[in-house]
Amino acid sequence: MLLSAEKAAEACQVLARAFQRDPLMVFVLPEEKRRAVVLPGLFAMTVHYCLRYGQVYASPGLEGIACWLPPGETTPTLERLLSIGLRFPPLRVGLGSLWRIGQAERYAARQHALHTHGPHWYLWALGVDPPYQGQGIGSALLKVVFQQADARHLPCYLETQNPRNVGFYERHGFRVVSETPIPHGQGLRLWAMLREAPSTTPSFSSQS
Repeated sequence: MLLSAEKAAEACQVLARAFQRDPLMVFVLPEEKRRAVVLPGLFAMTVHYCLRYGQVYASPGLEGIACWLPPGETTPTLERLLSIGLRFPPLRVGLGSLWRIGQAERYAARQHALHTHGPHWYLWALGVDPPYQGQGIGSALLKVVFQQADARHLPCYLETQNPRNVGFYERHGFRVVSETPIPHGQGLRLWAMLREAPSTTPSFSSQS
């Protein structure tokens, strides 16, 4: 189901718990307790941006959240990010964390531009609350947009910094188009993944 704005705060908490041990978030916010406090605010930007300019889907019990940007809107703009960010209290993450966020985001944006050409869907974030992982919730959330993408013969793109996610996405039709170290990322790597548009070539069954 589409997430309502009234449920945005709960969605941010779900994503924060889902990404608490994610390698990117550990890199950005190394201290575990601080990470748990800050992540809901970080995800508020993603959730509210996608509510306004994209689509946010939730499982019926709000166990999982998927934030998508549609064709034509897949590059978040600074102006839009600032307009949304002004609605929230400033995040007190420290200069080091801000630098690491910027470093990772700029590199991800370059990879995004490198591997996508033309209209596509962008999966900005997909997370399932840890107690509910492995129950098919993430798969169901992906399929909602896959149906829209396939109807228009459009690809889907994502980045992940978590090697555990690669196999999951491969099982859903994505392939790795690059695996690269993030500059100054202390060993952090980025997997750029693309789910190709379905073929428009008609198939013919044999007639005996």
